[in-house]
Amino acid sequence: MAAAALGLILSLPAGAASHREAPDMAHAGASAPITRQQNPMGDCNKQATDRKGDARKAFMKTCLAGDKVSQQERMKKCNTDATGKKGAERKTFMKECLSAS
Repeated sequence: MAAAALGLILSLPAGAASHREAPDMAHAGASAPITRQQNPMGDCNKQATDRKGDARKAFMKTCLAGDKVSQQERMKKCNTDATGKKGAERKTFMKECLSAS
């Protein structure tokens, strides 16, 4: 029985014997678009070249959080502006308000 299993495994095409193969990262990076988080990461990285250690960590944390802070401020403003709107009207307003840049 073990010989039959070994024969079956050996007869599979290359790569089919193990479904846990690592993805081909060389090709994945070439065609993958830059994500929304990667762009600020690159920008913050360039700005932090002269910093090291804890100073660099603190700068990177603040720099990368910049987008989150503006999103929070936008949410606060949209909530205030939506006062008095209810139901579908409020939902539509909030969607448009938050998606505006």
